[in-house]
Amino acid sequence: MAKLYFKYGAMGSSKTAQALITKYNYEENDMKVWLIKPSADTRDGASIIRSRIGLAAECEIATPGVNIYDRYREGFDGSCHAVIVDECQFLTPEQIDQLRGIVDDFNVPVMCFGLRTDFRTRLFPGSLRLMELADCIEEIKTMCDCGAKATVNARISDGYIVTEGAQVVLGGNDCYIAMCHRCYVRGIREHKKIKLHGQN
Repeated sequence: MAKLYFKYGAMGSSKTAQALITKYNYEENDMKVWLIKPSADTRDGASIIRSRIGLAAECEIATPGVNIYDRYREGFDGSCHAVIVDECQFLTPEQIDQLRGIVDDFNVPVMCFGLRTDFRTRLFPGSLRLMELADCIEEIKTMCDCGAKATVNARISDGYIVTEGAQVVLGGNDCYIAMCHRCYVRGIREHKKIKLHGQN
């Protein structure tokens, strides 16, 4: 039986690389993959998924209003062996329900890669729905600078942790750093200057 997978991790945990490697593994076995990402993710262009280590692939864009289930039924039923979604946290809860429907009605595995929580440690709506519906939930681990497991996506502005603002602000190493919760809280309490990766 096919399953709905939610593979989440903090920023920099190689989620996108793993999504693209999974796609490659299917295609190496002559299996067709439908690769999609939400339209909110425009960092690498409208229809490109790119990992920090340089892997990249063309994908289809899912705008908030698109019905993913209908799109699959009309364009891929019978010709697709897996659906892979990058940055799944930006999908609407309704779109997560539609992915669940693809698994249930077409017996096709759906693998969703993304963040669990935002910079305030709050669940994204898409991630919340995946936590409720996924058959398999797997954490992709990465490390805080202190060596502990990173679980928080800290947003940094002018060297300090930001705790207010819009839930979605696109960025990478230029404005986010993965931290353990202890370092995150300490950074806020002590108003510590945080050095982003890749900065001198």
